[in-house]
Amino acid sequence: MYRIIREYKDEDLNDVLSSWESASRIAHPFLTKEFLEQERYNIPNVYLPNAETWVVEQEGQVIGFIALLGNEVGAIFVKPEFHGTGAGKALMDKAQELCGDLEVEVFEANSIGQRFYSSYGFEPVTEKIHEQTGNKLLRLKFTANK
Repeated sequence: MYRIIREYKDEDLNDVLSSWESASRIAHPFLTKEFLEQERYNIPNVYLPNAETWVVEQEGQVIGFIALLGNEVGAIFVKPEFHGTGAGKALMDKAQELCGDLEVEVFEANSIGQRFYSSYGFEPVTEKIHEQTGNKLLRLKFTANK
């Protein structure tokens, strides 16, 4: 299996959106269709232009991505059929290599994301209510070189 982590290019957009949509369906079943439609618009028009984004490519196909805003993980999504293969860990390793300590927000109801972050070594810091959805958000922190 040949896998690389590389910087996002504009031609990766459809694969990035596909990764986000398929992973969001299973990780965020509690989010409304309207909210997800707005996020689908925001990814190429708001988030990607303002983030440092990396993709994981396997056998020539983009299967996931991570978007960084400084040391904050703004998004990390891997196509569900590649969950458990190390693709998400490889993306997080790249972020940790670039930034050291990392922070992320995850919906409390996103058990898939919570398990992933916990297994990577993230620890809870604070919680708040996400204004647009009314769902509880957890802020987590990863401390490098503990």
